Amino acid sequence: MSRNKNIIVKDLGKINFEDCFDIQKELQNEIIQIKLNNRKKNSSKKTPNYLLVVEHDHVYTLGRSGNKNNLLYSNELLNKNKISYFQTNRGGDITYHGPGQIVLYPILDLENFFTDIHKYLRLMESSVINTLKYINILSSRNPNKTGVWLDVGNKNERKICAMGVKVSRWVTMHGLALNASNDLSYYEGIIPCGLKNSKVTSIKKEIGDLIYSYDLKKILVEKFSECFSAKLIK
Repeated sequence: MSRNKNIIVKDLGKINFEDCFDIQKELQNEIIQIKLNNRKKNSSKKTPNYLLVVEHDHVYTLGRSGNKNNLLYSNELLNKNKISYFQTNRGGDITYHGPGQIVLYPILDLENFFTDIHKYLRLMESSVINTLKYINILSSRNPNKTGVWLDVGNKNERKICAMGVKVSRWVTMHGLALNASNDLSYYEGIIPCGLKNSKVTSIKKEIGDLIYSYDLKKILVEKFSECFSAKLIK
């Protein structure tokens, strides 16, 4: 069966986490059902791939293997600061999403590309590294931690992009969150990704108002498609 390397891009704008989670599940289930029907009917219908581009309202999300003790704010503080809290089914620990942060949720049938979750994570990291390189920010992987980092191995090491995924029957959901112009003070309410003494940064913190001269969402989506040798359908 020929592979479909087209990716349908859906920019959902600002959307709360719960509603977006439901959309992810619907799209993932759509792809899984096509695969199951193909197997049952010995058919070869191609499966679609999607890329959701979103911003969220303020929310802390905890992965399935995360430790709730890494949420530092009480319910009272969550309510006072208008921050939602959501336990979800992705990998990883606790993280923050909010306005000014660019979130990509790839809903891909990896059998259209490769069946290697480690490679999938590394290519997502590459898409962010290449985006940052395009705007003259030097970043890299961290050999011991998922995501994208600046000054790895130095005392000023800091994280600029978090990642977490869930894969069912080789169909992905969840993805990456790149700190662009979001308010970093919201990280004070958690131990990000469960990593004590871990610093976080954003593109705006690194390059100031120069950030506004770039169409970051467009750059990130294009770098993502390049890493996966995919064609974008908008």
